[in-house]
Amino acid sequence: MKKKDLIFTLGLTIFMGVLWVVGMLVMGLWIPVKPKAYIWWFVGIVTVTLVINIWHSLKEDQSDLKDPKREKYQRKVSKRKKKK
Repeated sequence: MKKKDLIFTLGLTIFMGVLWVVGMLVMGLWIPVKPKAYIWWFVGIVTVTLVINIWHSLKEDQSDLKDPKREKYQRKVSKRKKKK
């Protein structure tokens, strides 16, 4: 796992945890709900978190496929062509 993916996963988890707590507070303090609503809220938050995380991990990241040395060479060659 790359550092970028790990940071995304941790950030998503923290965000969804905060969203879950806020939802629990709203349901507990202001909106009267049945006890099963708390379970569905938890299942929904976990499901959305997993779907977003899997989508992000399957998304093709093209930045890893580029070789830095090859990119530097291409920039150098393109500058020489422009000067001529």
